[in-house]
Amino acid sequence: MKAGQDVSLGVQNQLLSELITHWRLEHPDVVAHDFGGATALRTHLLNGHDYRSLTLIDPVALSPWGSPFVQHVRRNERAFVDVPGYIHEAIVAAYLRGAAHRELGQAALAAYSAPWLGTPGQAAFYRQITQMDEKYTQEVQPRYGMIRCPTQILWGQQDRWIPPLKGRELQRLIPGAALHPIADAGHLVQEDAPEAVVASLCNFLIRT
Repeated sequence: MKAGQDVSLGVQNQLLSELITHWRLEHPDVVAHDFGGATALRTHLLNGHDYRSLTLIDPVALSPWGSPFVQHVRRNERAFVDVPGYIHEAIVAAYLRGAAHRELGQAALAAYSAPWLGTPGQAAFYRQITQMDEKYTQEVQPRYGMIRCPTQILWGQQDRWIPPLKGRELQRLIPGAALHPIADAGHLVQEDAPEAVVASLCNFLIRT
């Protein structure tokens, strides 16, 4: 990520739309987590791509969103960009651990942290946070009733980043959507309960 580069949700759906067109995908089965959920929803509702099915896992989809840490960084980006690298590494580790209900293993923590470490990674980490803006979900939220494919929602019941009640609210807005609460899982459901994600996907895709 280069200085000044737009990595907001406002461009992510454009990139996904171009990839779907480039790969000549027709009615793909889409699985999307966190900001990927917002991106998949925007690509479907704003760019007009039809999916065979859509699985949303703890998605960023409904306002308000953004943790207290995110809001603080947005107000003080410069101070965070300039903190010593070892302090930044500790911040990233604590931030990621807060996304999981179970203890993240060292391999998983290293994999999630890697893109955000070092001088370019540190600047990119805070830059993408400052570009988080609820206007991108507010733009599509009124259109959730127009979703044109079978949809299921998976939500970790111990999600400390986005409250599980958001899952119920989102289910009510999407016609025919199924909601599957995942016990003993936080925001990183794929780490806390991968078997539950796989089982839900297999059952859903077989029936769709």
